[in-house]
Amino acid sequence: MSAAYGEAPGWAPEKPRFRPWQLVVAWLLGAVSLLVATKLLPGTSDSTFRAALVVAALIALLNALLPPLIAALRIPFTALLGFFLVLFVDAGMLLLADGLSSGMSIDSFWSALWVALAAAAVGVVLSVLLGTNDDDIYSLRVVQRIARRSGEQVVTDRPGIVFLEIDGLALPVLQRAMRDGHAPTLARWLEDDTHRLTEWEPDLSSQTGASQAGILLGSNDDIVAFRWVEKERQVLVACSSPEDCAELERRHTTGPGLLSDGGASRGNLFSGGADHLILTVSRMEAERSSNPGYRAFLANGFNVARTFVLFGWEVILEWIAAAQQRRRDVRPRGHRGGVYPFLRATMCVIARDLIVYGVLTDMMKGRPAVYATFASYDEVAHHSGLERQDTLEALRKLDQQFGRIERARRYAARPYEIVVLSDHGQTQGATFKQRNGYGLDELVQRNLAHGGVSAVEGGDEQEAMVGHAAAEATGRKAKKPKNDVSGRDVVVLGSGNLGLVYLMEKDGRMTREELDARHPQLLPALASHPHVGWVLVKSDEHGAVVLGGSGVRYLEEDRVEGVDPLAGFHATAAQHLLRTHGFAHAPDLLVGSFYDPALDEGCAFEELISFHGGLGGSQTQAFLLYPTLLPAPEQPVVGAETLHRVLVGWRRLLEGGHGSPADPAPAPEPVAQR
Repeated sequence: MSAAYGEAPGWAPEKPRFRPWQLVVAWLLGAVSLLVATKLLPGTSDSTFRAALVVAALIALLNALLPPLIAALRIPFTALLGFFLVLFVDAGMLLLADGLSSGMSIDSFWSALWVALAAAAVGVVLSVLLGTNDDDIYSLRVVQRIARRSGEQVVTDRPGIVFLEIDGLALPVLQRAMRDGHAPTLARWLEDDTHRLTEWEPDLSSQTGASQAGILLGSNDDIVAFRWVEKERQVLVACSSPEDCAELERRHTTGPGLLSDGGASRGNLFSGGADHLILTVSRMEAERSSNPGYRAFLANGFNVARTFVLFGWEVILEWIAAAQQRRRDVRPRGHRGGVYPFLRATMCVIARDLIVYGVLTDMMKGRPAVYATFASYDEVAHHSGLERQDTLEALRKLDQQFGRIERARRYAARPYEIVVLSDHGQTQGATFKQRNGYGLDELVQRNLAHGGVSAVEGGDEQEAMVGHAAAEATGRKAKKPKNDVSGRDVVVLGSGNLGLVYLMEKDGRMTREELDARHPQLLPALASHPHVGWVLVKSDEHGAVVLGGSGVRYLEEDRVEGVDPLAGFHATAAQHLLRTHGFAHAPDLLVGSFYDPALDEGCAFEELISFHGGLGGSQTQAFLLYPTLLPAPEQPVVGAETLHRVLVGWRRLLEGGHGSPADPAPAPEPVAQR
């Protein structure tokens, strides 16, 4: 192949340009925002509109000069310290502009700080009401200028590829959202026939750790769940720990990753071989020094004040939504108190905006491949529900950001194709504990012949990741996880509706025969529980055995006694269980919740009302939205490793390489029917 697939000869990025009326509108909006802010807050004198016009013009001029200087500093702790430095610079610019003009008086620095935030809030409201996006043009000008001056920009006509992952969004949920107007940008791509939509099936466990290892690294072997025990080391491994993710990336890197050779990783668990990183857990140690990836965001002083305002508004929205659910007695209803509103605001505002600006910077610099994960939908769905109003609002805001990225392509250093995908879906239902009044750990404890159970706190992926993101932003080391499980009798873990039981009395995996002899009540109690669908155990005589309340399935012998425990699950369920059975660190007992196809519900073994990690429902229905100019996969895409080969093939095709991008390994033959 002599030329790149879809090459655009003579590609030259356009320059974002303000039209005169846009400059006037932006100036007037800035003046009105300042005028309203000074009227509302103490510490300022009554000002005139004329004075507000003068101050708004001076602030616009100062904003073009001072925040970029702060963003360019190679200071440590760039993300957090840079945020506050630019915010204080905003207040200082307001004081300076006030001093250079007349007709407005602000009596202190702190008054100026509050005026800056209030003006940003008013500006957000006005821009929503008027539907203006002038700041988008200004932001792109800033990002493009930084890219040019960085010395890293590579202008080429060879296409690049941007992968945008929506964490936890199932195909059927996306289809309904597009139909109902919650994802208009993605819907338009399908209507305009620029993209195709297809399904791909994640592995067991259907969670971000396994999916991203497969997608970015090409292997997710032995990633049993979101967290698991390695008995030989007596440690708990978690896909949220920087140390564990670094080790997992080392274990699973067998060749070039999806992002090797100049790619960028934004908001992922693993780097995929990328050279440029933001909020990438496996490389968190490398990110704790000053990170130039944040520069484009911080270089626009308006961004920081607006982000603080939107952060506060997101917290208020969460409090309102939670109160409405309680008042209406909506069920199932998740825990939404404590620090969760602030966690939600972090994922829905700060992390999202930093990642978007990272992607825009990558495009302006001409990086060949970018993979960015947006976790806000997944985070809200865990606590609010799969398709509740505030969950779909989080999706709508992501769709809006994807529209920004789409519009930015004309200004990029090379032509770009955009692929949108999810790493898994979610299924909904009241939790195991909500249904029974006790957890899986207590059920195990009641049926042990001896020993005590240690339950490890669950929580969603983002709750663990935000702490490490904060550590990265501040440059401080995250607290060492309590991963030592030595001296414990039994460890019970939850990963969505997948439960893992490790009996530590034996170094290796305990068999069915040993369990029946040592803990005769345990297997019958688990298998017959009304909210347990199946239990996978190793048998000396039969190999992999799946137990249910009314029957047994022998996976390696391909036979069933009584009622098949997997009858209500997807046709490939047995294939996934057999693969997990072969993992070196598979638990003594792998427990799956029930799934009711009629009600489309199951139950998590942790306190999340929308969940993923196991089998049943739309958690195993991920999606892939890809450009029509790229060839469709020739086989059903089953497993993240298969998807990795498809995505790598597309990247090679666009860059002018050889090989078939649409020839993944065949899907496993169906071994059961619904």
